[in-house]
Amino acid sequence: MKKYYFLAAIFFFSMAASAQNAHSFLLNLYGGYTFSDKVDFDSSYARVEDGFEYGAGLEYFIMNNASIELKYNRLDTRMPLYTKVPLTNGANIIPAGTQINAGDDKGAINYILADYTYYFGSSSQKALPFLGAGAGVAILETPKSGNGTYFAWEVKAGVKVKTSSPLSINLNAYLQSMSAAVGYDYYWDYYWGAVAVTDYASTFQFGLGAVISYDFSK
Repeated sequence: MKKYYFLAAIFFFSMAASAQNAHSFLLNLYGGYTFSDKVDFDSSYARVEDGFEYGAGLEYFIMNNASIELKYNRLDTRMPLYTKVPLTNGANIIPAGTQINAGDDKGAINYILADYTYYFGSSSQKALPFLGAGAGVAILETPKSGNGTYFAWEVKAGVKVKTSSPLSINLNAYLQSMSAAVGYDYYWDYYWGAVAVTDYASTFQFGLGAVISYDFSK
């Protein structure tokens, strides 16, 4: 029994050990490749194509193993829109599967997120696994509709590789999502008649990236 107490004590001590000094302040530079996603609407669907995502953030360690961060990332991409069913345009019929914004599908997604990250390990380790999540807004830029601001979130996991200098690098995988109201679906209720319910569309994009960090406390 004493052996189990001893192992448990070692485990909790390792979890509490310092991965980074509390009150450290870091500048993070982001770069990553974000993969495409398909977004379905009632009579059409869109693709948010893959592309390079980049940005910067300011990270502050509220305790030895946990930090909060405010960051900005941008994904320049194409957003082709296709018909799901045949549509009529005057006397013409647009077949299903036709891109209806050809030549005018360039856009961008700007993420402004507040993240929380927890690092596992001690200050003596060179490689520190981490998990994190964040929420904020996504500013969607489209050629025809202008800009729109929507709710966004992300989850991430990776490893932070430290050096003897103020520089370190994070290798990570992430999943980002943006949700927008795109109209209404109508349902028939026995008592209320036709009821309109807001219809939402969401993107779910997976990515792989790297972060170069500079620690101002060193």
